[in-house]
Amino acid sequence: PRPPVGRFGEGGGAEPGGREEWGVAKRKGGGSNLAGEVIRLAEEVESELETQKELLKQIQSHRSWWEKRNEPGKREADAGRGEERESPPPQWPPALPPKDSPEHNDQRQERNTQPLIVAADLKEDAKPDNNVRELRNDTKQEVPGSQVVIPVLVIACDRVTVKRSLDKLIQYRPSAELYPIIVSQDCGHAETARVIGSYGSQVLHIRQPDLSDIRVRPEHRKFQGYYKIARHYRWALNQVFTVLSYSTVVIVEDDLEVAPDFFEYFRALHPILTSDPTLWCVSAWNDNGREGLVDPGKPELLYRTDFFPGLGWMLRKDVWAELEPKWPAAFWDDWMRHPEQRKERSCIRPEISRTITFGRKGVSLGQFFDQYLRYIKLNSEFVPFTKQDLSYLMKENFDVNFVKEVYSAPLVKVEEVQQGGGLRGTGPYRVQYSSRDSFKVLARSLGVMDDLKSGVPRAGYRGVVSFLSRGRRIFLTPPEGWTKYDVSWS
Repeated sequence: PRPPVGRFGEGGGAEPGGREEWGVAKRKGGGSNLAGEVIRLAEEVESELETQKELLKQIQSHRSWWEKRNEPGKREADAGRGEERESPPPQWPPALPPKDSPEHNDQRQERNTQPLIVAADLKEDAKPDNNVRELRNDTKQEVPGSQVVIPVLVIACDRVTVKRSLDKLIQYRPSAELYPIIVSQDCGHAETARVIGSYGSQVLHIRQPDLSDIRVRPEHRKFQGYYKIARHYRWALNQVFTVLSYSTVVIVEDDLEVAPDFFEYFRALHPILTSDPTLWCVSAWNDNGREGLVDPGKPELLYRTDFFPGLGWMLRKDVWAELEPKWPAAFWDDWMRHPEQRKERSCIRPEISRTITFGRKGVSLGQFFDQYLRYIKLNSEFVPFTKQDLSYLMKENFDVNFVKEVYSAPLVKVEEVQQGGGLRGTGPYRVQYSSRDSFKVLARSLGVMDDLKSGVPRAGYRGVVSFLSRGRRIFLTPPEGWTKYDVSWS
């Protein structure tokens, strides 16, 4: 589930201060009811502490499973002796009681935009820190061979077709130790939970415990789904980074199918992401990745992009620590595209996408899927990225070569590209735009996405969008000497 393109810029987004406005509601009544208000707050605090005690018990009950999980050598030896497979991990944390039960009524709180506070998030004087610290330390960041563990977080809700996504992840996963799969489920959908549970110890199934509706402004009631998605992302990422203590994660949603070299792609790019401070994500997605717009003969081709693509992306723990305190109440992906979050950082993206979406059902009601997403090409050829030198993607290397290649290409008119008769060879050729409106007209004429977020075109880098048209490499570019984006172009 994801927002439709352009929704944020049309007034549907999460404005600054949204957490205060849509989070804990402001109380009315002044001081006349102060005593009653104090009693109510005390009861809520007591209820919250009871909830935390239960969660701590759940965490402690999982320690034995985590200890088994972190003994890859022992488990492989056991498997070699033909011993039984490890039993499935318990589902964690437990779902809250049904809304109509007395227990739920006793525990009901206003936790609209804040994630559930698990034991690892409690203040030092409010938890038995020895157990929590041991749980954190039990989650290994490396396995034999000094390879970093890169977990895959699957964001799930009520799609039983999550099976398609999980089947491909497990099929292509080269190592369960190096790539643990964590399925975080919102919505409380029983049938989907059964599908996820059927994978047993092949995945870790965790459940977002706060299934309550979120207070929103009247005009945002139709966007309730987007608020719940943002709440779920925040909670799930806190589990991965704070509770499980991983240093990085690859995030996919339950309607994404991955390519055969999905894991190879992220493994190879992990060192680039961690060593280049001008990068903040690696994405498996090309927004202009439709058939005819990408070069099927160059599955190894990678780019930098200033546009946050999402749809299968790798995030570092330090970046999450920066984003989490100000995480928006809704429309999180468009929020990521704001200059205040991006801070002039870029992502890596492929020429040919390593994910495709098959989820027409979702909060955006399928309109964007029908118009565009269903036509994205999924890579089918395995590229051994880990055996390649990818240092060309570092900013100091990439920028010099990219700018030289782009602006040395012959400048042509869009009509020449469309007709193609007077152009020789496979390019590259350059088509230039000079304003927001001219970009949109040219993009539509050439069949690439024409929307801009804070002035950044989809898949663009330094204002340049690279794609194929009639078999020729085309660069849609601003004038030479580009220095920065115009945020009014949105």
